[in-house]
Amino acid sequence: MSAVVQNNNMIGRDPYSIPLDEFDVAQADLFESNSFWPFFERLRKEDPVHYCNNSEHGPYWSVTKYKDIMEVESNPDIYSSAQGISLLTRAVDNLQTSSFIRMDEPGHGQQRKTVQGVVAPTNLALLEPLIRSRVCGILDSLPIGKTFNWVERVSIELTTQMLATLFDFPFEQRHKLTYWSDVATSAPGPEGLVGSDEEREEVMLECLAAFTEIWNERVNAPPQNDLISMLAHGEATRKMKPMEFLGNLILLIIGGNDTTRNSLSGGVLALNQNPDQYQKLREHPELIPKLVPEIIRWQTPLTHMMRVATSDTTLAGKQIKKGDKVVMWYVSGNRDEEMVDRANEFIIDRDKPRQHLSFGFGIHRCMGNRLAEMQIRIAWEEIQKRFRLVEIVGEPVRNHSTFIKGFAELPVRVHSL
Repeated sequence: MSAVVQNNNMIGRDPYSIPLDEFDVAQADLFESNSFWPFFERLRKEDPVHYCNNSEHGPYWSVTKYKDIMEVESNPDIYSSAQGISLLTRAVDNLQTSSFIRMDEPGHGQQRKTVQGVVAPTNLALLEPLIRSRVCGILDSLPIGKTFNWVERVSIELTTQMLATLFDFPFEQRHKLTYWSDVATSAPGPEGLVGSDEEREEVMLECLAAFTEIWNERVNAPPQNDLISMLAHGEATRKMKPMEFLGNLILLIIGGNDTTRNSLSGGVLALNQNPDQYQKLREHPELIPKLVPEIIRWQTPLTHMMRVATSDTTLAGKQIKKGDKVVMWYVSGNRDEEMVDRANEFIIDRDKPRQHLSFGFGIHRCMGNRLAEMQIRIAWEEIQKRFRLVEIVGEPVRNHSTFIKGFAELPVRVHSL
């Protein structure tokens, strides 16, 4: 029996009963069932830079401790993004897309700079009243005392409205943005949104066609403060080929969607699982600025990022060969007790709440991190003004993905003050 077949049986097994050389933590079933935690705990203790020789994604290294992840992030010349940033890249690779996050310097910096202005402090200040207005509208529409899906009614709605604004995308069609993001990041198969890589490619090409129409409108109009206009008029991006445009679109849609969306849901779950912290929040709403980064650490919406070694190197005593895939498991690094005090506890008043890896580090640190934090902060400020409790009343349904750690369903009831 091959290691891959054996590894398909990891769910429900004691991680200490499985030989380390059979470990393959990059399985969507492990994340959908939320049963991955003890496997990463063992890797951190016994083999923090672990080689998986046989998986559906091919061989790869798992980097599971905070300091080792930081070493990879801090050395982009050794650990390159140019060949992909995730193990989940098959459909994207088949389409031969590119994007600035899948570039090394200087191309990465030139293209990133083109769109960075959309999340500059001055623009965020302009966006804050709009975000608050939308949050209020969404929360005021919720049925008091009745069960509904928080993911659909709140998390998706708020982030999709924000995405439509950033792209100046037709507002009435905004839910296409969520669909494209979900298809791009979910594993194909019976449990996924699409059944095969080929079907996912078709959906991605639909995304490209829709945005190409918008590009053609914006490129012939004066420059505006939306992402497509910035790309169409930017010196480093205005001559992009279609697959490079698609790659950047997918990057910006996912980046603008998943961190905020899944942290909005993950925060509700974390507070329900830790009622003492929820009570502390009720008594001290001034803790919301510390609550927000703790939610983002606790949830870790992106489970990992991948790099490819550009030369033979050594990491934590392991010999990494040129061309090896090196996977930084943020979801593990954020629970590394050597770097995060009481890392397995949800604590809303930490001394250093922003000491986490959820946004990455170095040249590829998430461009929209302040926007994500602002949306989550405003959401909890307005939630606390309206509701005594957002109560989870059923089991969450998690994503079938090794990349996006999030939720499809979170059944809740809200209770007024």
